[in-house]
Amino acid sequence: MMNRKQHWETVYTKHPDHELGWYQSDPELSFRLIEKASPGRGRVIDVGGGTSRLPEKLLDRGYQKIAVLDISATAVAKAQARLAQRADRIQWIIADITEAQDLGPFDVWHDRAVFHFLTDPADRKRYVELAARTLPKGGRLIVGTFALDTPPRCSGLDTCHYDAAGLATQFGAEFRVVDQVSHLHTKPTGTQQHFIFLTLERV
Repeated sequence: MMNRKQHWETVYTKHPDHELGWYQSDPELSFRLIEKASPGRGRVIDVGGGTSRLPEKLLDRGYQKIAVLDISATAVAKAQARLAQRADRIQWIIADITEAQDLGPFDVWHDRAVFHFLTDPADRKRYVELAARTLPKGGRLIVGTFALDTPPRCSGLDTCHYDAAGLATQFGAEFRVVDQVSHLHTKPTGTQQHFIFLTLERV
């Protein structure tokens, strides 16, 4: 069986951005949630950022530190090529989020692409523990996942599905919910996927 890294390297090698189901020409909702979470434009890490256009929007807005983490070196290389000289202003981290030990401190953790792929409870536990180590008290975690009414698989992989209460439970006592949003994402094919976004505060 292809391992997790090999899977995502293959996906990003075989498909241009605009064919990927999660593609957004303008990640408006993510940007708006980050702006709300960090009006002081602090340190932001985009977990599973892949080839997202979010870094450009954050650079344009003057965020002091921006990092993009993705398991796929191919995705990171594509994003760096698109950003050209501006890529040097981003911290790029190629890693499996379930294996990373330390990312340094950030004020905002954003993820609209990873958590629902973590079907193993042990992987989810490691993810939450790393987020708690990364964010200071008062830091914000923004996570978007597939809602309960979405198909069971994405990109050939099984996925988890949540409502707001179920998603909040995954993050335990170290986080409290401060905001929730229901969102319909339109895929390049024209079909829609229902997402749940939570913003949680590190307590």
